[in-house]
Amino acid sequence: MLISGKQYRSIWIDKKSEKVKIIDQRRLPHSVEIITLNDLHQTVKAISEMYVRGAPLIGVTAAFGFSLAMKEDCSEKSIKKAYKHLINARPTAVNLAWACKRVSEKLQKIPHIERKEYSLKLAQKMADEDVETNYKIGKSGLALIKSLAEKKREQTPVRILTHCNAGWLATVDRGTATAPIYQANELGIDVFVWVDETRPRNQGASLTAWELYHNKINNKLIVDNAGGHIMQKGLVDAVIVGSDRTTFGGDVCNKIGTYLKALAAWDNSIPFYAALPTSTIDFDLENGLEIPIEERGEDEVLTMTGENNSGKTENIKLTIEGIKASNPAFDVTPAKYVTGLITDKGVIKPNRDSILKLKPKLQL
Repeated sequence: MLISGKQYRSIWIDKKSEKVKIIDQRRLPHSVEIITLNDLHQTVKAISEMYVRGAPLIGVTAAFGFSLAMKEDCSEKSIKKAYKHLINARPTAVNLAWACKRVSEKLQKIPHIERKEYSLKLAQKMADEDVETNYKIGKSGLALIKSLAEKKREQTPVRILTHCNAGWLATVDRGTATAPIYQANELGIDVFVWVDETRPRNQGASLTAWELYHNKINNKLIVDNAGGHIMQKGLVDAVIVGSDRTTFGGDVCNKIGTYLKALAAWDNSIPFYAALPTSTIDFDLENGLEIPIEERGEDEVLTMTGENNSGKTENIKLTIEGIKASNPAFDVTPAKYVTGLITDKGVIKPNRDSILKLKPKLQL
């Protein structure tokens, strides 16, 4: 997608240096900094410390992590080491486990001498697959936005509320929740996005609003607690969020605060959708309450990073010394509150039968 008119992916191979490059998302929106990943250790750090984030992007980044590990050592031991370190980098997003399993199993089936070249080609293939998947998600969700536009009596935009960042920065390109929005906009459908700030890391404010602005999508930032209010006022036509893990029972695990938006949407008869690649579905888990929820450091709650009046980025304290904080990174929205799952295989019902029908169509 676009940054100041220039096309970027969130992870790529630089043609001149042949190095793996990422956008350091911790620095956005005030600074666009490009980071080089040189080895497995840096890749694990990039995932765990959220240089990159978003379930699909984490999975693809892990694939490049394997390729960097194979540059140094193509042995079975190296594959197992990469798998162990990468899969433990973050616990909640199932795409990470999916990618690690896919890459490690394929590498173990080929001769040692071929692993270095093959691992890089596989990582690049998975990056391209992610982009194609997101176009398919966009196509699936486009029909929903078209339907909402056609039902409007007046020439007003389709108003969509989203939470956290499920845009191109959470994927290789295009995004999941934003993919239908981008495709609708390209077809000339008037779309407006309410962007939740998404405390405590403010990924809605620093990432989603920023990328929508650069890609000329009309949007307005709101505090997290405003969502229910604007739904009550009839200012939201649909809620579309991403998902870090969806169970085969239809429960959706997404950024903390998503559950509350689903409850508000339910109470106001507003459709609530989760947009996700089928790789985000956990076919080994039915009950979302069994998903391990990442508990992050309390400093993310007790402090905030921003740009001061001098244009300098700084971290400030929000509380006095001695205050403690809890920081669960995700919550689970039960399937009964989800209208549908927007996937690369179409829009499906969030229930066991509909989701399990997909499994035979999928492969590593």
